[in-house]
Amino acid sequence: MKDLEIFTCGEIVVKVKKGDITEEDCDAIVNPANSLMIMGGGVAGAIKRKGGAEIEKEARKYAPVSVGEAVVTGAGRLKARCVIHAPTMERPAMSISVGHVKKAARAAFKVACHSRVSCIAFPALGAGVGGVPVRESVKAIIEAMKEVDFSKCPIREVRLVAWREKDYLEMVEVCREQLGVKS
Repeated sequence: MKDLEIFTCGEIVVKVKKGDITEEDCDAIVNPANSLMIMGGGVAGAIKRKGGAEIEKEARKYAPVSVGEAVVTGAGRLKARCVIHAPTMERPAMSISVGHVKKAARAAFKVACHSRVSCIAFPALGAGVGGVPVRESVKAIIEAMKEVDFSKCPIREVRLVAWREKDYLEMVEVCREQLGVKS
């Protein structure tokens, strides 16, 4: 079974990967945060465990961060250069709508563009405790990506990273539908 599919969106390379987002060697990984910047469970908890508590400590200095905004912190012991914390919910463990995912993705792209990020990795935002289906999350991330003016932004590669095989296959399917045949 393959664990990497490559697509394009204009000049941007979109890689769909099966793996651990905390192991991504790229400029930035996106944390689907809560507005309070408490990194308890899910992707946030994994980032904190692998990268160190200093990531949460730095992020908490910015709290509260509204859904639709994002902040960037160091990445501690992660391979990534930084973590972009894009809240998908106001409080930890809230159910959310796909609208929250799109706002978070837009905010993550905006902060990445201003932070000289050329490669950014996303999990399926809001697909854990937020309750948004992976398929809807990925559609929202792609819609947000299509709104970015990449001529004014250094991003050249977007990664969608899935922990589970089922989620990876859904990400690939959505990318085929939204971006066309893989390159």
